[in-house]
Amino acid sequence: MADFGLYSYQEEVVERALRGENTIIWLPTGGGKTRAAVYVAKRHLETTQKAKVVVLVNKVHLVDQHYTKEFKPHLGYDYKLVPVSGESEEKDFFGKVVQDSDLVICTAQILYNALINTEETKHVELSDITLLIIDECHHTHKESVYNKIMRCYVEKKLRREHPLPQILGLTASPGTGGAKILEKAVEHVLQICANLDSAIVSTKNYAPELKKKVPRPIKTFDIVEKRHEDPFGDHLKWMMQLIHEYMNLPPDVKLRECGTQEYEADVVILEQRGVIVNNRLLAQCALHLRQYNDALLINDTLRMMDAYRSLEEFYITKSDTAIDGTDFFLVGLFQENQVELRKLAMDSHYENPKMGKLESVLLNQFGHGSKESRGILFSKTRKSTHCLKDWVVNNRTLQQAGIKAAILTGAGNGITYMTQNEQADTIRNFRQGKLNLLISTSVAEEGLDIPECNLVVRYGLLTNEIAQQQASGRARARDSQYSVVAVKGGREERRELTNEYLEELTGKAIAQVQDMSLREFCRKITELQTEAVVTSKVAETRKIEKRSRYAASSIQLLCRNCFKPVASGSDIKLVDNAHYVNVNPDFKRHYRVGGPVILERSFEDWEPGCTINCNNGNCNLQWGFEIKYKKIALLPNLAIKNFALETPDGRTTVKKWKDVLFTVEDFSFEQYCQDTFPDLFD
Repeated sequence: MADFGLYSYQEEVVERALRGENTIIWLPTGGGKTRAAVYVAKRHLETTQKAKVVVLVNKVHLVDQHYTKEFKPHLGYDYKLVPVSGESEEKDFFGKVVQDSDLVICTAQILYNALINTEETKHVELSDITLLIIDECHHTHKESVYNKIMRCYVEKKLRREHPLPQILGLTASPGTGGAKILEKAVEHVLQICANLDSAIVSTKNYAPELKKKVPRPIKTFDIVEKRHEDPFGDHLKWMMQLIHEYMNLPPDVKLRECGTQEYEADVVILEQRGVIVNNRLLAQCALHLRQYNDALLINDTLRMMDAYRSLEEFYITKSDTAIDGTDFFLVGLFQENQVELRKLAMDSHYENPKMGKLESVLLNQFGHGSKESRGILFSKTRKSTHCLKDWVVNNRTLQQAGIKAAILTGAGNGITYMTQNEQADTIRNFRQGKLNLLISTSVAEEGLDIPECNLVVRYGLLTNEIAQQQASGRARARDSQYSVVAVKGGREERRELTNEYLEELTGKAIAQVQDMSLREFCRKITELQTEAVVTSKVAETRKIEKRSRYAASSIQLLCRNCFKPVASGSDIKLVDNAHYVNVNPDFKRHYRVGGPVILERSFEDWEPGCTINCNNGNCNLQWGFEIKYKKIALLPNLAIKNFALETPDGRTTVKKWKDVLFTVEDFSFEQYCQDTFPDLFD
C-alpha cells in the first residue's frame, strides 16, 4: 500500500474491508478516511468481477469535492468515474449512468430515488452495486435518506436475497445518540452497526502514529462574567410582559423564562393553539413574542444593535399588513418604544461582554502579524454569521490586524443562503489566503475540504458531541487553538463540558462493541435489524391510516394569518412526488403574485415563477410560489406550514405535507390539459 501513500494506521483500518467484510471506518476528522476509502475502491475494482462502486455523500458540494480531490486523481486514468448531484443532468438517466460507469459519486437522495423509481433509465437495483461507500455514515439513523437506502438493503438481507453490495461506512464520530450512560451508548453504536450491517473498526496498533498525524488542538475556555446590567434586555422583557397581559393568557398556560429556547418552544405551541381554537389574538401575540425572544437570544450572543435590527426588520412591513386591533396594538407597542430601544442599543456601557472576549481571542491569533493564520468562527444561525461579519468588517482593531472575513453557510434559496458557486468561491479564496477567517454555520463542521486552521472558535453554540468533534477537527495546524467563548456557568460552557464527557463515552462504547464475540455481535445485529424492519412497516401502515383519516373533500385550507378559507383538500395534487399544488382555477382569486423566485439550479420538468401571497385585505401572508410545469401548466406550489386545516373534528396545523390527515392524489398532466384546454381534445 506504500505506493498509494497510506499511513500504517490507515492500512490497519482497511484490512477487513479488503477481505470483503462490511465495515465502518472510525477515524478522527483529518485522519484520511476518504483516502482509505479510495484505496478500498481501487482494490475492489481490480479484484472484483463486474465491479460497480457507488460513493454516497450527504451534501451536494461533497460530490465534486470527493471526485476532484480524492477519487479522480487516483482512479480517473484507469476507470470511468462520474459525479452526479441534483444539479447534474445525469440524474435524469441515473440507471444508465450506473450501468455504464465503474464508480459513481452521488448524493444519497439520488440513489434512493433510483431505487424506488420504476423507469428503466432511472432505476437502479442494490444488486447492480458491488461496493457501497457511505460518507459521514453516522447519519444512518431514523428516517434519514441513508437509513432508507440501508433499510432496503437490510430487508433483502433478512429475506436472503443476493447479491448485495459490500458496505464501507466512514465516520469521525458515531456519537452516543443522546445517551449519558455506557449501556445506552453501546446500544446506540450497535444500532448504527445494525443499520449499516457492518462492524466498526479503528486503529489499535498504530494509535501513536494517528495521534502524531492528527494532533489535538489546544483547548481554551474563554469565559466572561455575565453583564451586571442589561437595560436593553430588561426593556424587551417589560414589553413582552405587556403583551402577556394584553393577550389574557389561558390559566393552564405557563410560559418559561424569557430569552431561552424553552420560552421559544412554549410560544410556538401557543401560536398553534391560537390557530386551532380560532383565537387570532393568541396566535398573533405568540408570533410577536417569538420575535422578541429571538431578539433576547441575539442580545445574549451578539451586539445589542443586532438584536434591535432583528425586531426593526420584522416590524417594517407589519404596519402595512395590519388586519385588526391585535395587529394595531402589537405594531403600536413597538413603534412607541422604538426610539428608546435604539437609544439603549447604542449605549456601549452595556455592550455584550462576549463580543469583547471574542475580539481578544481573534487578536491573540491574528494580531501578531502572522500572514499564515487561518481561523473558523462557528456560530448558530445564518443571521448570526451575517451580524458577526458586519462586526468584524466594522471593527477597526480587527481590520488593522489584517483579518479578511467571509461568511460560509448552507446552500439553499433565500437571501441568507449561499449558492453552491458562492460556497466554492469562498472556500477557494480561503485556501488561497485571500480570506483568513470563515464565519460559518455548522456547514463547515463536516466533510468540507477546508485547509488546516490555527484557530477554531465556537461562539454561542449548543450542539451535540458529534458537531463539537467535527468542529474541533478543523483546527489541524500545529499548536492550533480551539476556543469556546462563553459566559461563566452559562449553557454553552455546561454543554461543552458535557460533550467532552460524551466524546469519551463514545470511545468506551465503541471499544465495548469491538470486544464482543463475533457470534454475540452477529446475534445482536440481526435482532436489531429484524426489530427495525418490523417497526418501519408498522410506522408505514400507521402513516397510510393517518393519511386516509379524512376524505380530501372534507378538509378546508385556511390562511394561517387571517383564517380565511381558501381551498379544499381535494384541490391539492402531488406533482412528481415533490410539489403540492392547487389545481383549482378559482384558487387564483385568493392570492396576489409577488416577485420572481430565483433558483440557482434548473430542473427537468419545471421552473419557478413568482411568490404568491394571501389576497384577503391587508393579510399578504406568503403561501409559496407558482411553478411552470412542462412549460404549460402554471401551478401554485403551496407550503402547508402557512395554512391551517379545518377537519370534520376541528382545526389543526402541520409543518409538512407528509403529516396531513388526508390522501393527496398524484397530479395528472393529461387531465390538467384536458380541463384547461378542452377545445384541443374535442
